[in-house]
Amino acid sequence: MNIKREKTDEEIIRRLKEKFGEKIISDLKNGKDPTIDVIVRGLSNIIFDEKEQLIKLGNKTQKRAFFNVGQTRIFMQTLLVANACKNLIESGKTTSIRSLYYNTKHTIGDSKENTFEEQEESNPIIEDIEVSIDALREELHLRANSKGAMVGNLTIVDSGDKIDLRKMGSGGWAVPSIVEPHTIQFKECEAKFVLFIEKDTVWGRFNEDKFWKKHNCIIIHGGGQPPRGVRRLLKRMHEELKLPIYVLVDNDPWGFYIYSVIRQGSMKLAYESVRMAVPEARFIGLSSFDQEKYNLPDEVTIKLNEGDKKRIKELLNYKWFQKKKWREEMEYMLKKGVKLELEALSSKNIAFITNNYLPEKIERKEWLS
Repeated sequence: MNIKREKTDEEIIRRLKEKFGEKIISDLKNGKDPTIDVIVRGLSNIIFDEKEQLIKLGNKTQKRAFFNVGQTRIFMQTLLVANACKNLIESGKTTSIRSLYYNTKHTIGDSKENTFEEQEESNPIIEDIEVSIDALREELHLRANSKGAMVGNLTIVDSGDKIDLRKMGSGGWAVPSIVEPHTIQFKECEAKFVLFIEKDTVWGRFNEDKFWKKHNCIIIHGGGQPPRGVRRLLKRMHEELKLPIYVLVDNDPWGFYIYSVIRQGSMKLAYESVRMAVPEARFIGLSSFDQEKYNLPDEVTIKLNEGDKKRIKELLNYKWFQKKKWREEMEYMLKKGVKLELEALSSKNIAFITNNYLPEKIERKEWLS
């Protein structure tokens, strides 16, 4: 697999200048309408690479022209954001995408027209720039929202500070949005695997019960749908530490989708699946068959609503969910008409999920991929 490597600040600045500066200056000198080529990020340009088992972005592009009345505004906005990113990198600082929005928002001349009205205008442009110069926003020195925590048998260096993840208490180490090698380095590691847990509350159960110590692993959560930092960290631990990744989520279509995002990547970030997705990640629960297998009472099930049923049918159409076992999982959920949360296992006893459920599944290799 062709894995992208981290780029230097100098390389990112060079690409920004070539794409959004020198090209436009050349157009003007040659009497041409200045244009920017941007890769289309819509569904029409999303493909599934069956060989690599990754969702990827295709090669379709569109032009943004300065003298096209319908494109002048977004052309100007693209250059503003690109220039702000260049200045940010040169300053040696990082900032949030929210701060970048305010940094580039101002009134144009003596008019009443603003460069941006809402952050919803600037966010997609950041993604356009990422794709255009083949870089992560983290390499543009931009921070996304941070959520997620991690503990386990691993020592890291975070911005120069050595941190023992075995001694992080009940809250764990807060996973930042920027986890590239220049910020986070891996040191001593005895762990045999990484367990990703969908919910912070369930992760708290695993941490309190010292599951990571008893089973020599690392436990991490993403507070629901994992953010970029958590996904990138999972990818790095799998590749650099050679650790298998197990995924523990609710038994509902949204839990299945979270696993899909970790394994194949997401359509929204298809251009970065190679750097974030882990095609070898293993789904270890909850399964649609676990209610009967573990004699969970009907009272802990939740009836599927119309949104759930619609989402399951959508997932069944995804190429990466065409395997027989996955179809059985979702078709059985539809047949029963109910879903299960991870907390439903507490009906057996509070520590059933850490003392029985997960250890038995791992020992018997009862996972899907």
